[in-house]
Formats: sequence, structure tokens, C-alpha cells
Amino acid sequence: GLVHRHELSGVLHGLFRVRSFTQDDAHLYCLPEQVEDEVVGVIELVRRMYRTFGFQKVHMELSTRPDKSIGTAEMWERAEAALAKALERLGLEYQLNPGDGAFYGPKIDFHIEDVMGRTWQCATCQLDFAMPDRFELEYIGEDNQRHRPVMLHRTVLGSIERFLGIIIEHYGGAFPAWLAPVQVVAVPVADRHVDYARSVAAELAAAGLRVEVDERTESVGRKIRDNEMLKIPFMLIVGDKEVAAGTVSVRAHGQGDLGAMSREVATATIAAQAQMPSTGV
Repeated sequence: GLVHRHELSGVLHGLFRVRSFTQDDAHLYCLPEQVEDEVVGVIELVRRMYRTFGFQKVHMELSTRPDKSIGTAEMWERAEAALAKALERLGLEYQLNPGDGAFYGPKIDFHIEDVMGRTWQCATCQLDFAMPDRFELEYIGEDNQRHRPVMLHRTVLGSIERFLGIIIEHYGGAFPAWLAPVQVVAVPVADRHVDYARSVAAELAAAGLRVEVDERTESVGRKIRDNEMLKIPFMLIVGDKEVAAGTVSVRAHGQGDLGAMSREVATATIAAQAQMPSTGV
């Protein structure tokens, strides 16, 4: 959902601290005995998501009942035990923060470390005792009686805008191919090569790749330099030789010239490298 905060102008900081942002909130309702399994599912989702984005260092913190809180001591003890068991079931180490939980329930916070060694708290998984009471939520249990469900409040990326800022700085703008807004740019050497470059781009687009054609009336050296500065993962250079042979000259950002390839091989090679990584937990 969209969140607005009346932040003072002095504390605003790029995408990292804004007055309006989008948050990937979700609320999960379950039986008390289902809490541990649901928390395990949230933890696995968060870890899989962060590994996909290239964040390998993630640490968890479990925050428990503060001095001012709602709910009974028994509810808190049961909830804290469920969160701890979920972490231990996955064999994860965590930091215990006594008294740092929200007034409405204990929580697990996830901290990621970027390439510069900075840590960011993004994901969270919180038990909420307040909302089910305030909305008078009920379910009929096996004993045929009415009971309050448990609500889990979770975010994975947290603020989407803030997370974008984190990954931009983490990669220095040189995104992996699967994540780059433009994955390939076709660079015609001269105007007479534009139609060929467009046909190459059409094949790449048909393969599901995000591609552009640099049709500017600039020298090929200027085009290559400019697109290298934009950190586009792949460039396909096409001139007289490539048109005659039905090939493309491939350049990869940070690697340089990969040589001439047939259009089919170039498309397959780039498409393979542009696949979203498959990560386990």
C-alpha cells in the first residue's frame, strides 16, 4: 500500500527517506498452532527474494515484549516461542533484542548488507494481537467455540522506493542482465545499417528481452562509449561485415568484445544470461 509520512525536509534523503512510498504489506491470518509454519514460510520467502537480488549476507533479529504492550503474558510467551522455533527450525542464527518488540506483538527483523558493508533493515515479520481484537475477527474452532485468529504482518522488500535505492547503490547501476531496465542495445555503425539493427532487435524482443536500437547520428565510437557509460549489459554492433554475414558483434559490459556471433547464437546466449537466477533457501 501507499504510505505517507510528514517527514521534515532536513531528514529527507533521496530514495532512502521520503514522504510518500509504497510498501509490500501483507497480513496473514492463521490458527495459533499454525503460527510457526507460517513464519517459516515468510522467512523462506524473504531469504529467497534477497538471494535473487544478490544479497548474500542477511541477519535476523528477534524482538520481544516491551514494557508497554497489549495482550497477556501467556500470549506473548507463546508468540515469542513460535518465532524463535521457526528460526531454529531453519538452522538460522539470530540476535535477541529483549523489550524491542512492537506494543502489539513480537517481531523478526531482517537486515541485509550491501557491497559497501552498510546494513539495511528491510523485511519484517510481526505478530499482531491488536487488529484481530479491534476488528472482532473470529473463527469456529474444533471445539465448536469462537476464537480469535492470529495475524502475521509481513513485508519482504519494505519500502519499494528505498529498496530500489539500495540495489542501485549495491550494483553501482551495473545491474545483472535479468534486472537491467534495458538488457541489450543494437548499435548500427551507419544509417544504412539501421534496418538490419531493427530486425536484430525484433528477434531479441521476440525472445523476451528488453532491447533498444541506438539510431543517433553519432560515430560508432561515441555510441559504444555512451552505452558503456549507461552500463547496459550487452551491445550488438552491426556494420557492413555483420550485415553481409548475417551476424552481430557482441560486447558485454565490463568484459569487452566477445566476438562475432550468428543472430541465433547471440539471442540464445543473451537470453540465457538474462534469466532470473534460481535460488534455494
